[in-house]
Amino acid sequence: MEQQPVRPRVRLTKLVTRLLGRPAPAAVPAPRRRINPDAVVDCAVYVNGRREPGRPHYADAYAGARRGRNAFVWLGLHDPGAAVMAAVGRTFGLDEFAVAQALADGHRPTVQRHGDVTLLVLRTAGYVGQHELTDTSEVIDTGDVMVFLGDRFVITVRHGASGALTPVREEIQGRPAVLAEGPWAVAYAVCSRMVDLYLEVAGHVERDLERAEEHVFARDRSADIQQLYQLKREVVEFKRAVLPLQAPLRSLLLEPRPDGLPRGLHRWFADVDGRLARAVDRVAAYDDLLTSIVQSRLTQLTVEQNNDMRKIAAWAAIAATQTGIAGIYGMNFTNMPELGWRYGYFAALGLMAAVAFILHRLFRRSGWL
Repeated sequence: MEQQPVRPRVRLTKLVTRLLGRPAPAAVPAPRRRINPDAVVDCAVYVNGRREPGRPHYADAYAGARRGRNAFVWLGLHDPGAAVMAAVGRTFGLDEFAVAQALADGHRPTVQRHGDVTLLVLRTAGYVGQHELTDTSEVIDTGDVMVFLGDRFVITVRHGASGALTPVREEIQGRPAVLAEGPWAVAYAVCSRMVDLYLEVAGHVERDLERAEEHVFARDRSADIQQLYQLKREVVEFKRAVLPLQAPLRSLLLEPRPDGLPRGLHRWFADVDGRLARAVDRVAAYDDLLTSIVQSRLTQLTVEQNNDMRKIAAWAAIAATQTGIAGIYGMNFTNMPELGWRYGYFAALGLMAAVAFILHRLFRRSGWL
């Protein structure tokens, strides 16, 4: 039987195997780069207060931060779903209760401890400009931000449209000396941003109150009580976002915990607390002022109703005299005086007109008409 010739490729393989003592290694595909979910706004590793280049997957970023020195990872989330938040919780060691809290919105400002993790909850506020206030105008939009602080990580979870944290990240990255304090530096930056938003919204609300006050005390008094009630509800919603933050913020300054607020950030948090106190005073004053405006408008409505009732009573009295005279002479009894007089009809009309004129003058002089 004729022998088949050996192909060159087979000979080359045998030659490589003979020279190296082992088969030629096959090409190993490069590992696939993981991509963050859509709920991740940004993820970065910070070393000594400076951001490392790139935007890695949050699991890779946390692993790198744990291996490094003076490093931590900041993961920013916006309205995450249950699956995303559960995966983040497993990566960073958050317990089930903390993950459930992160999925819900509408929390009251507070500070909580979950083992080695500190949870700081803040309310966001934004002003929605309106060309004209109506009984359905929503001028204040609120949401919340939850800040999870660990040894080598900080996770910010934001609900709602207001209170975007991109400006916070950009501002604090320009201050590496503060950011070098670790995750609590991010907490300071978020608190400072929220308080700045409170003061900004308070300025807009003050202008709305000035307009409402002008309308209430104007001559035409065009302010509708429903518009004032709607503005009152918006101010109360704003008040619920601002006032409850005072207690947890001051507890951070007074609580002596080794894993709590670093000493280097105390003065910065004290500054935030001072600005928050100013915002609280302004919001409380606006609430009291708006209550006074509403009471003034209600008093005006009562006076206007009384004036209307007096006018109605005055015209009713004038009409009653005409009705009385016409009723008496309409009985047509035989022995009634002047019943057969030639000018009796015209005399009765003249009497009715004279009585109406006299009563009208008297009511105008007394202010009823």
